[in-house]
Amino acid sequence: MKPTVSLEALFTPFNSSKLSLSNRFVMAPMTRQFSPDGIPGQDVAAYYRHRAENEVGLIITEGTIVNHPDASNQENVPHFFGEAALKGWEHVVAEVHAAGGRIVPQLWHMGAKGDVGEYTEAEVKEIVQAFGQAAAEAKRVGFDGIELHGAHGYLIDQFFWEKTNPRTDQYGGDMVGRTRFAVEVIEACREAVGPDFPIILRYSQWKSNEYTAKLADSPEQLEQFLAPLVEAGVDIFHCSTRRFWESEFAGSDLNLAGWTKKLTGKPTITVGSVGLDGDFMSFFTTGQGANHVGVEALVERVEQGEFDLVAVGRALLSDPAWVRKIHENNSEALIPFTAEAIKTLS
Repeated sequence: MKPTVSLEALFTPFNSSKLSLSNRFVMAPMTRQFSPDGIPGQDVAAYYRHRAENEVGLIITEGTIVNHPDASNQENVPHFFGEAALKGWEHVVAEVHAAGGRIVPQLWHMGAKGDVGEYTEAEVKEIVQAFGQAAAEAKRVGFDGIELHGAHGYLIDQFFWEKTNPRTDQYGGDMVGRTRFAVEVIEACREAVGPDFPIILRYSQWKSNEYTAKLADSPEQLEQFLAPLVEAGVDIFHCSTRRFWESEFAGSDLNLAGWTKKLTGKPTITVGSVGLDGDFMSFFTTGQGANHVGVEALVERVEQGEFDLVAVGRALLSDPAWVRKIHENNSEALIPFTAEAIKTLS
């Protein structure tokens, strides 16, 4: 089926003071556990290069864990520390750049084993330093920026959310107090990479075990939450929702990315079931895939400036050439998102 509107808005370059991209499409971070002992190999490099050579403007890698004992309990999630892992990432960057793409790593700490109240202040500082060191390594090996994973109930988000942050010191308390850990992480990363290296923060209202959760119940609360993060040095916000077309607050059609851009003036990335007719959790709960749908609904929002970039997850997982096929109006050739289609994750 040919699109009924021009897709030009999605294929115009994106230019900010720190990042320039060939179009508005971003590969969303998707955990794969294909890095034995935390070391990304040639297959990982080929996986990302395949998307870059098919017109993905920016690749955000799967979550990569920082150097802290609690950061992950999964041995095949890629590390972002240690000579072998960093050498592997250096090769990934080279392959993506050779294909004309841009790439940033998502830096990740999967979360406290209990709640964040169990960390001493000294331990919190150690984790902050681990993020800063990872940011420095990202710049050293040639990445085009970094993304901090502050969503979905993982560590940074555990500090954000009142249900998982009972602390009464500087890292807890009210909404602004609960941003303190993230602020220190952002500041450490900024100090490590300098003023011109892009820092993206991914955040969400929903949590992996509570889809209706809210960090902010109103635009006013969201503004209070975002202000310290902007001041700390976030350049782009990656606003994670399960369905990009859903409005975030009553009385407005703006989604989370739209509100974030309106309140901060910063560029934003929207995400959530782009190109597909069902949200991602249905695959994990029922095993059902999803059918492709057009991206026309995105065009008007991008044209109106509601958000700047569009992250695509499952559609790019099953079909590395999804962006190119969309650009060529060749939707008939899109590979469906099914369990069979993603077995190799090539």
